[in-house]
Amino acid sequence: MKGIVFTEFLEMVEEKFGIEVVDHILNESKLQSEGIYTSVGTYDFIEMQSLLINLSKKVAIPLDDLIYSYGLYFFNTLTKVHPGIFALYKDPIELLSSIENHIHVQVRKLYPGAELPTFKIEKKTEDQLEILYFSERAMYMFAKALMEKTFEHYDQASKIRLEKIENNGTKVRFLISKKYGTYQKD
Repeated sequence: MKGIVFTEFLEMVEEKFGIEVVDHILNESKLQSEGIYTSVGTYDFIEMQSLLINLSKKVAIPLDDLIYSYGLYFFNTLTKVHPGIFALYKDPIELLSSIENHIHVQVRKLYPGAELPTFKIEKKTEDQLEILYFSERAMYMFAKALMEKTFEHYDQASKIRLEKIENNGTKVRFLISKKYGTYQKD
């Protein structure tokens, strides 16, 4: 997993919960990297799992909720680091439907060795999108948060539902519908 995911995660934890919580989860996680991350480095996903689990225990927030919150936070990083991607698309459905065949191709060029989830478009219309998500990491709530923020970025309201195909979250179907008007959170 690329280091930027770790560095941004620790920044989010510090902003939301304080530096003491960052120190606590780093100490509790017994990390091979010793919690020393660079944004361009590559680190084992097991370290992220350990950090998330220890954060969940410390702040008494369910793991999926923390992963979702991190996805919301990380979206801002994407818009800062890769603004050109968002400028290429005029519509959130178009952007989301290009994840696998365009965006992930570009990410792999920028970050060789990046391990990304796989997205398969099952159905696409102007107003709806059905996507299958596959990832052994089961961070589907991170993906859901990024999808929601994509609609918000384009000032477009949406409804995004998910169906777990595998109970462990390694295969999930996202059902995405555009709502007309400006973005409003349900």
